[in-house]
Formats: sequence, structure tokens, C-alpha cells
Amino acid sequence: MDAQLFYQLLLGELNVQGGEVGTGFALMLDAAQKKHDAQLYRRAVDVALQARSGESALKAAQAWAKDLPQATEPDRFVLQILLALNRAEETAPVLRSLINRSQGTARTDTINAIPQTFARVADKAVALRVVNEVLTPEFKRPEQAAAAWTTLGRMQLTANEGSKALVSARNGHRADPASIFPALLALELMEQGQIMAEDIVRGQLKASPPSSSNGTTVALNYARILLDLQRNADARTLLLALTKTQPELLEPWLLLASLQVQDNTLPAASESLQTYMRLARDSEDGRGARGLTQAYLLMSQIAEKQNDLEGANAWLDRIENADDIMAAQMRRASLLARQGKIEEARAHLRSQPVRRPTDVRLKLVAEAQLLREFKQWDEAYNVYSEAVKAFPDDQEMVYDQAMMAEKANRLDEMERLLRQIIAAKPDHHHAYNALGYSLADRGVRLSEAKQLIEKAVELQPDDAYIQDSLAWVEFRSGNALRALEILRSAFKARPDPEIAAHLGEVLWTQGQTEEAKRIWREGSLLSSDNETLQSTLKRFNVQP
Repeated sequence: MDAQLFYQLLLGELNVQGGEVGTGFALMLDAAQKKHDAQLYRRAVDVALQARSGESALKAAQAWAKDLPQATEPDRFVLQILLALNRAEETAPVLRSLINRSQGTARTDTINAIPQTFARVADKAVALRVVNEVLTPEFKRPEQAAAAWTTLGRMQLTANEGSKALVSARNGHRADPASIFPALLALELMEQGQIMAEDIVRGQLKASPPSSSNGTTVALNYARILLDLQRNADARTLLLALTKTQPELLEPWLLLASLQVQDNTLPAASESLQTYMRLARDSEDGRGARGLTQAYLLMSQIAEKQNDLEGANAWLDRIENADDIMAAQMRRASLLARQGKIEEARAHLRSQPVRRPTDVRLKLVAEAQLLREFKQWDEAYNVYSEAVKAFPDDQEMVYDQAMMAEKANRLDEMERLLRQIIAAKPDHHHAYNALGYSLADRGVRLSEAKQLIEKAVELQPDDAYIQDSLAWVEFRSGNALRALEILRSAFKARPDPEIAAHLGEVLWTQGQTEEAKRIWREGSLLSSDNETLQSTLKRFNVQP
């Protein structure tokens, strides 16, 4: 570097430090262009960004890209700056350039990163259009087609085009059945209620079985979703296969154990947990340490189910992580309550120190849930009222308070709270659904109930519970055949005891008593103590 250029750079830095950012930027950009130096271009971009001058930063990055066309870094700056300036419609050329500069795995990685890169773009439709245009050639490239279709699907999902996202996932899976990318998108779609995406997941697992790294990632996520959908038999089959083919993996053992505890197969659950704890202690990267708390809690639960309260508390004593102490104390409170010492359990929770800001909320919620578990509805309602006073903007807390108001037969209060949520958060589909269902279940204001539930359907069209509510208001309105159609679809999408109760009742009233009993049996296997199911069976004097 000659003396004149050195002086120019020094002058540029002094101008920046002295507040003359525009002059300093101009001197640095000029020096970068004279020197053809990437480091100087980067400094010019940084100066402009620090001064919040997006246009100047863009000018420097574009000059850098033109001057050093083999470098990819300036293109990345150009892309990020254009997006920050809300000029997504101009990003197609630079995005295409970044993809074309990458080859093999790097090209796939670049394509996969696009949804995250465009995540903050306000106009999702524009972002989708640009990405679709840029990816069109990639759909025809065998090595990148699966990733390209998946990226398009994720952009469509962000733009609330879920049905198109499913088509893209299928196209990606068709291009490469073993690829993990369309399968992971399909799992996201399943979580949002698009159960038809499950065929993609199954196809990927068939093409890349759980013994492979790809299959393991998909299989684990699939197992979690099956558990969320209460499809325990399918989840159990998958988890047993994983623990057999890859016994060294930690998480399948823990998920399997939680399912076995739920099924009351306690010896098997204990064996699974012992395996998990051994693997966790032997792992060198600390992967298992995070799950040890859950393992100890499950072992405590097993001991409790076996009426070994001393053993249950002993397992809780093993929890030492400060972040997990509250979970252990909540479990101790539950043990006290099961011994009939509910007030002592409440006092135990209230006496816990607040170690983190979130502990205040956690303590109140734990106390309310404890009271709910023991059907002390009025007391639970009072605790939620206290929590709402402490966290007035927490709409989920208000929702829980409304549900307790219903249990406590404070129906006017329930309606007031749900309407309060709707006013504060017009997209809260649970509030519309809960109010509509409550009206329908009581057979009052059915027209209004249907409008509320239809609004919930509009906000969350694939939610099986909302579909159940829609069917129930149809049934209460005298449209039994329409209700039956909706309930069959909802129960197929999400086997649930409450949906089973409603489906069985509609079948029974239509004279299909044997099928009604079969559905009720399935519901009882899912949860034998579900209140709605039990009250339905009692009304019809049926033992399924």
C-alpha cells in the first residue's frame, strides 16, 4: 500500500470517528476500488451499516461484487441489505448468483437456507414469487430437486398456502424418495393438521430405514408427532424399532419409557429408563444430561404408581440442576396431594423461592393444575384469577381462567373472558372454538355457536378438535348426517376420546349401535377416564 492510499484510509477512519460518516465512507469505498481489496470493501459496508445508511451499504456491496466477481461474500451482503431495505422483489439476480456459485452439497445448503434468509420479509407473496422464479431450474436438477421443492414448500407454508406446500413436498419426495428434506416438511404439515402428508414420511422411512442417519432424524420427529396425535400404538411400534436397530441412541429410550409409563407397563418402562440413564451417563457430549430430569421424574412416577412414595421422593432428590428444581418440587406437591394433603401441597409450591423471572408464573400455573387434577374447580379458578392479575396481558392464562370458570359453572364469567380474549387477539382460534362449543353443548344460541366455530375453522381449518366442535353444533342443530361425516374425518385425523364420545353418540342416535360401541371402546383404550366419554357412556348405559 503506497503512502497516498494509506493517508486516504487514515483520513477516512478519522472522519468516521469524528462523526463525518458520509465523507469517511466515500474515502474508504474509493480506496477499496483503487486497491481491489475485499477487506476494504467489507469495512466500507460496515461503516455504512453502522451509520444505518442502507443505500450506501448496498452501493458498496454492489461495487464489491462487480469488482471481485469470483467472491460470494459481496453477493451475500447485497442479498441481506436488499431484504433489510424491504426490496425483496430485487433479490432474484443475486439469489440466483449465489446458487449458481455453489456446487454439490454446498448448492443444496444454499437452497435450504433460503426460507430462513427470507423469514423477516413482510410481503410473503413477493418473497414466494421471487424464490419460485429462482428455483425453477433447480426443480429439474436431480441432485437439488428435493431441496428445491422443499424450500418452495416452506415459503408457501409461510405465505399461508398449506395445500400448495403439500404438493411441493410430494414433488420433492417424488424427485428423491430417500431425501430427508421433503419428509421434514411433511412432518411440519402433519403438525398443522395435514395428515395426508404422512404418506411422504412413511415413504421416506421405507426408502431410508431407521438404521440410517437420515431415517433416524425423520423417525424420531415422526414418533413425537404420533405421540402428540395420541396414536400411541403407531408411536410404540416405531420407537421399539428404533431401540432395536440403534440401541445406542438416547432419545428413543426416553420417549418409549414415557409411553410405557402412560400404558402402565411399568417393568418395561423402568428397563427403558435404566438403559437411557446408563447411556446418558456414558455420553461424552452431555446429550443425555438434559433428559435426566425427565428420566428421574418418570422413575418417581413409576414408584408412585407402585405405592412406593419413599422411592418416588428419592428419585426426585437426584434432581440437582437449578433449572429443573421447580419441576421436581411440582412433582413433590403432586405426591402430597395424592396422599390427601392438598393444602400442604399448595403450601409447598408457594414456599418455593423464585430463582428466575419465569418461576412466578410457573408456581401459579403448577398450583392451578394441581387443583384441576383433583377437580377443585373453584379453587383452581381463584388461582388463575390471581395469575391473570399478575400477568394481565397473558391471553393463554386468561383462556385457562375461562376454562376453569366453565368447570365451576360460572358460565357468564367464562363467556366474558373468552370475548375479552377475542377482542384482544382476534386470531385466537381456541377462544372462538371454546365459546362456540360451550353454547352448542348446552343447546343454546346455536346460530351464534356455529358462527363462532366457523370462525375458528377459518383460522385453523385442519384442527381436529375444532372440526369436532363443528360436528357437534351440526348435530345439535339436527344435521346428524353432516355431523357424522365431519366426526369420522376428525377421528381419523386425531384419535381422541372426546371425539370418540361424540362420534359414538351420533352413530348411536342413527341406529348404528355396534359401530358406536366399537368407537367408544377405541376411545376408552386411548383414555379410560376421559370425562366426556365417561358421561356419554353413563347416559346411554353402555359398557363398551
